[in-house]
Amino acid sequence: MTSIAPVDTAENTQLQTIHLVDCPDWLYLLREFDMLYRHGSAGGSRLIRAHRKRVRDTLSSIIDDNPEVSSRSPVAKPVAAHLPRALDLGEQGAVRGMARALSRVSQDLTWEYGYERVPKALAKKYAYCEILGPRGPVKADRLVLGFVLFAPKTTYPQHSHQDIEESYISVAGAWSENDLAVHAPGSLILNRSGAEHRITTAEMDPCLLAYAWIGPENRLNTPGMKLSSKRKARMSQGI
Repeated sequence: MTSIAPVDTAENTQLQTIHLVDCPDWLYLLREFDMLYRHGSAGGSRLIRAHRKRVRDTLSSIIDDNPEVSSRSPVAKPVAAHLPRALDLGEQGAVRGMARALSRVSQDLTWEYGYERVPKALAKKYAYCEILGPRGPVKADRLVLGFVLFAPKTTYPQHSHQDIEESYISVAGAWSENDLAVHAPGSLILNRSGAEHRITTAEMDPCLLAYAWIGPENRLNTPGMKLSSKRKARMSQGI
Protein backbone atom coordinates (compact mmCIF):
# COMPACT_ATOMS: atom_id res chain seq x y z
CA MET A 1 0.00 0.00 0.00
CA THR A 2 1.32 3.43 -0.91
CA SER A 3 -0.17 6.83 -0.34
CA ILE A 4 1.24 8.63 -3.35
CA ALA A 5 1.58 6.77 -6.60
CA PRO A 6 3.22 8.06 -9.80
CA VAL A 7 0.95 8.37 -12.83
CA ASP A 8 2.76 8.59 -16.15
CA THR A 9 1.42 10.93 -18.80
CA ALA A 10 2.78 11.94 -22.19
CA GLU A 11 4.02 15.25 -20.82
CA ASN A 12 4.90 14.71 -17.15
CA THR A 13 4.52 12.55 -14.06
CA GLN A 14 1.75 13.55 -11.70
CA LEU A 15 1.32 12.58 -8.08
CA GLN A 16 -1.94 10.96 -7.06
CA THR A 17 -3.15 11.19 -3.47
CA ILE A 18 -4.74 8.05 -2.09
CA HIS A 19 -7.86 8.37 0.07
CA LEU A 20 -9.64 6.00 2.43
CA VAL A 21 -12.21 4.94 -0.16
CA ASP A 22 -9.31 3.62 -2.27
CA CYS A 23 -8.05 1.38 0.59
CA PRO A 24 -10.86 -1.04 1.47
CA ASP A 25 -8.84 -3.02 4.03
CA TRP A 26 -8.22 0.09 6.14
CA LEU A 27 -11.84 1.21 5.64
CA TYR A 28 -13.25 -2.12 6.81
CA LEU A 29 -10.98 -2.05 9.86
CA LEU A 30 -12.29 1.41 10.81
CA ARG A 31 -15.84 0.17 10.34
CA GLU A 32 -15.10 -2.57 12.89
CA PHE A 33 -14.09 0.15 15.35
CA ASP A 34 -17.35 1.94 14.57
CA MET A 35 -19.37 -1.22 15.23
CA LEU A 36 -17.67 -1.82 18.58
CA TYR A 37 -18.30 1.73 19.80
CA ARG A 38 -21.81 1.87 18.32
CA HIS A 39 -23.29 -1.48 19.34
CA GLY A 40 -21.30 -2.52 22.41
CA SER A 41 -22.68 -2.09 25.91
CA ALA A 42 -21.85 0.81 28.22
CA GLY A 43 -22.68 -1.41 31.19
CA GLY A 44 -25.07 1.20 32.55
CA SER A 45 -22.28 3.79 32.92
CA ARG A 46 -23.19 7.32 31.87
CA LEU A 47 -19.50 8.26 31.48
CA ILE A 48 -18.73 5.24 29.29
CA ARG A 49 -21.88 5.83 27.23
CA ALA A 50 -20.82 9.44 26.59
CA HIS A 51 -17.28 8.37 25.68
CA ARG A 52 -18.53 5.74 23.24
CA LYS A 53 -20.72 8.36 21.56
CA ARG A 54 -17.86 10.85 21.25
CA VAL A 55 -15.64 8.22 19.65
CA ARG A 56 -18.20 6.89 17.18
CA ASP A 57 -19.53 10.34 16.18
CA THR A 58 -16.00 11.62 15.55
CA LEU A 59 -15.03 8.47 13.65
CA SER A 60 -18.18 8.60 11.52
CA SER A 61 -17.42 12.20 10.58
CA ILE A 62 -13.82 11.32 9.69
CA ILE A 63 -14.89 8.40 7.49
CA ASP A 64 -17.42 10.63 5.72
CA ASP A 65 -14.61 13.12 4.99
CA ASN A 66 -12.70 10.36 3.13
CA PRO A 67 -9.29 11.26 4.62
CA GLU A 68 -5.91 10.79 3.01
CA VAL A 69 -4.09 7.50 3.51
CA SER A 70 -0.31 7.72 3.50
CA SER A 71 2.22 4.94 3.43
CA ARG A 72 4.32 4.24 6.50
CA SER A 73 7.10 1.71 6.29
CA PRO A 74 6.13 -1.45 8.17
CA VAL A 75 8.16 -1.73 11.37
CA ALA A 76 8.33 -4.82 13.55
CA LYS A 77 9.14 -4.97 17.25
CA PRO A 78 10.00 -8.18 19.14
CA VAL A 79 6.46 -8.50 20.52
CA ALA A 80 5.06 -8.66 16.97
CA ALA A 81 6.09 -12.33 16.95
CA HIS A 82 3.04 -12.87 19.22
CA LEU A 83 0.59 -11.20 16.83
CA PRO A 84 -0.37 -14.34 14.84
CA ARG A 85 -1.33 -16.12 18.07
CA ALA A 86 -3.28 -13.07 19.27
CA LEU A 87 -5.18 -12.92 15.97
CA ASP A 88 -5.93 -16.65 16.14
CA LEU A 89 -7.38 -16.17 19.62
CA GLY A 90 -9.28 -13.08 18.52
CA GLU A 91 -10.96 -14.90 15.65
CA GLN A 92 -12.35 -17.41 18.15
CA GLY A 93 -13.74 -14.79 20.51
CA ALA A 94 -16.29 -12.03 20.91
CA VAL A 95 -14.43 -9.53 18.72
CA ARG A 96 -13.71 -11.84 15.80
CA GLY A 97 -14.63 -9.27 13.15
CA MET A 98 -11.96 -6.88 14.43
CA ALA A 99 -9.35 -9.65 14.55
CA ARG A 100 -10.10 -10.70 10.97
CA ALA A 101 -9.99 -7.12 9.68
CA LEU A 102 -6.68 -6.49 11.44
CA SER A 103 -5.20 -9.65 9.96
CA ARG A 104 -5.77 -8.19 6.46
CA VAL A 105 -3.34 -5.32 7.16
CA SER A 106 -1.01 -7.08 9.61
CA GLN A 107 1.93 -6.93 7.19
CA ASP A 108 1.58 -3.14 6.85
CA LEU A 109 1.62 -2.20 10.53
CA THR A 110 4.15 0.22 12.00
CA TRP A 111 4.87 -0.95 15.55
CA GLU A 112 6.24 1.65 17.97
CA TYR A 113 7.09 2.17 21.64
CA GLY A 114 6.04 5.81 22.04
CA TYR A 115 8.57 6.48 24.78
CA GLU A 116 12.06 7.95 24.52
CA ARG A 117 13.29 5.41 27.06
CA VAL A 118 11.70 1.98 27.31
CA PRO A 119 12.75 -0.50 30.03
CA LYS A 120 14.76 -3.28 28.45
CA ALA A 121 12.36 -6.01 29.52
CA LEU A 122 9.32 -4.07 28.29
CA ALA A 123 10.91 -3.48 24.88
CA LYS A 124 10.60 -7.21 24.20
CA LYS A 125 7.02 -7.51 25.43
CA TYR A 126 5.09 -4.44 24.28
CA ALA A 127 4.44 -2.23 21.26
CA TYR A 128 1.55 -0.28 19.74
CA CYS A 129 0.50 0.67 16.23
CA GLU A 130 -1.58 3.69 15.30
CA ILE A 131 -4.23 3.08 12.63
CA LEU A 132 -5.96 6.47 12.50
CA GLY A 133 -4.52 9.72 13.80
CA PRO A 134 -1.70 12.22 13.24
CA ARG A 135 0.86 9.40 12.85
CA GLY A 136 -1.40 6.71 11.42
CA PRO A 137 -1.75 5.65 7.81
CA VAL A 138 -5.28 7.10 7.93
CA LYS A 139 -4.82 10.79 8.70
CA ALA A 140 -6.93 12.48 11.39
CA ASP A 141 -6.32 15.12 14.06
CA ARG A 142 -9.46 14.74 16.24
CA LEU A 143 -9.20 11.07 17.16
CA VAL A 144 -6.56 8.36 17.52
CA LEU A 145 -7.34 4.66 17.01
CA GLY A 146 -4.89 1.80 17.18
CA PHE A 147 -3.81 -1.42 18.83
CA VAL A 148 -1.46 -2.34 21.65
CA LEU A 149 0.05 -5.81 21.87
CA PHE A 150 1.48 -7.45 25.00
CA ALA A 151 3.36 -10.71 25.35
CA PRO A 152 2.28 -13.18 28.04
CA LYS A 153 3.29 -12.32 31.62
CA THR A 154 3.78 -8.62 30.90
CA THR A 155 3.55 -5.76 33.37
CA TYR A 156 2.99 -2.43 31.64
CA PRO A 157 4.09 0.12 34.25
CA GLN A 158 2.00 2.84 35.83
CA HIS A 159 1.31 5.73 33.45
CA SER A 160 -1.31 8.32 32.55
CA HIS A 161 -2.34 10.56 29.65
CA GLN A 162 -2.91 14.23 30.39
CA ASP A 163 -5.91 15.79 28.60
CA ILE A 164 -6.56 12.52 26.75
CA GLU A 165 -9.53 10.25 27.42
CA GLU A 166 -8.58 6.66 26.61
CA SER A 167 -10.51 3.45 26.21
CA TYR A 168 -9.35 -0.10 25.60
CA ILE A 169 -11.47 -2.87 24.09
CA SER A 170 -10.10 -6.37 24.50
CA VAL A 171 -9.62 -8.25 21.22
CA ALA A 172 -7.68 -11.27 22.53
CA GLY A 173 -6.24 -12.48 25.82
CA ALA A 174 -7.07 -11.84 29.47
CA TRP A 175 -5.64 -8.85 31.34
CA SER A 176 -6.14 -6.69 34.38
CA GLU A 177 -5.82 -2.98 35.09
CA ASN A 178 -4.65 -1.79 38.51
CA ASP A 179 -5.24 -5.35 39.82
CA LEU A 180 -8.96 -4.65 40.14
CA ALA A 181 -10.52 -7.22 37.80
CA VAL A 182 -9.83 -9.65 34.97
CA HIS A 183 -11.03 -8.44 31.56
CA ALA A 184 -11.95 -10.80 28.73
CA PRO A 185 -12.35 -10.17 24.97
CA GLY A 186 -15.18 -7.74 24.26
CA SER A 187 -14.79 -5.77 27.51
CA LEU A 188 -14.18 -2.01 27.49
CA ILE A 189 -12.14 -0.03 30.03
CA LEU A 190 -12.28 3.78 30.22
CA ASN A 191 -9.36 5.79 31.60
CA ARG A 192 -10.19 9.43 32.24
CA SER A 193 -7.64 12.19 31.65
CA GLY A 194 -4.76 11.93 34.09
CA ALA A 195 -5.92 8.63 35.61
CA GLU A 196 -2.97 6.44 36.60
CA HIS A 197 -3.21 2.88 35.34
CA ARG A 198 -1.06 -0.25 35.22
CA ILE A 199 -1.70 -3.30 33.02
CA THR A 200 -0.79 -6.93 33.59
CA THR A 201 -1.42 -9.83 31.22
CA ALA A 202 -2.06 -13.55 31.67
CA GLU A 203 0.64 -16.20 31.90
CA MET A 204 0.00 -18.25 28.76
CA ASP A 205 -1.36 -16.05 25.96
CA PRO A 206 -0.62 -12.66 24.42
CA CYS A 207 -3.05 -9.80 24.85
CA LEU A 208 -4.28 -7.56 22.03
CA LEU A 209 -6.22 -4.40 22.86
CA ALA A 210 -7.87 -1.91 20.51
CA TYR A 211 -7.65 1.62 21.86
CA ALA A 212 -9.20 5.02 21.24
CA TRP A 213 -7.85 8.40 22.31
CA ILE A 214 -9.97 11.51 22.19
CA GLY A 215 -8.93 14.98 23.34
CA PRO A 216 -7.56 18.35 22.16
CA GLU A 217 -5.87 18.28 18.77
CA ASN A 218 -2.58 19.64 20.09
CA ARG A 219 -2.43 16.90 22.73
CA LEU A 220 -3.26 14.11 20.26
CA ASN A 221 -0.46 15.40 18.02
CA THR A 222 2.05 15.45 20.90
CA PRO A 223 0.74 13.13 23.63
CA GLY A 224 3.98 13.25 25.63
CA MET A 225 3.85 9.59 26.67
CA LYS A 226 5.76 9.01 29.92
CA LEU A 227 5.90 6.21 32.41
CA SER A 228 5.18 7.34 35.96
CA SER A 229 8.05 7.58 38.40
CA LYS A 230 8.40 4.64 40.78
CA ARG A 231 7.61 6.92 43.74
CA LYS A 232 4.45 8.24 42.08
CA ALA A 233 3.38 4.74 41.10
CA ARG A 234 3.79 3.51 44.69
CA MET A 235 1.82 6.47 46.04
CA SER A 236 -1.06 5.85 43.58
CA GLN A 237 -1.21 2.26 44.81
CA GLY A 238 -1.19 3.34 48.45
CA ILE A 239 2.21 1.84 49.14
